[in-house]
Amino acid sequence: MTHNKADLLQGTLDLLILKSLQNEPMHGFGIAVRIGQMSKDMLTVEQGSLYPALYRLEDQGWIKAEWGVSENNRKAKFYALTAAGRKQLATEEQSWAKLSTAINLVLGGA
Repeated sequence: MTHNKADLLQGTLDLLILKSLQNEPMHGFGIAVRIGQMSKDMLTVEQGSLYPALYRLEDQGWIKAEWGVSENNRKAKFYALTAAGRKQLATEEQSWAKLSTAINLVLGGA
């Protein structure tokens, strides 16, 4: 059976990254895997999109990065939510809920 991958709606990558870091710090590849798992493999985040987004979120103060050692014993940068990032995650989740409600109204309407 073929699964169609959903395209990421512009602006949702930040939300997905913040959500994936909600419970624990992770390295970049782990974040991409987590997003795939949470979406039941409907979403794929490519490195070319992921790392610029991580740098942007770090610049905004929503995540912080520290070097560490990955599960396969390699040096990796681990990302974690900051207090500002947790606040931003809540804001983004509320905005997404409003947007998805509006879109569902349009799709279900006359």
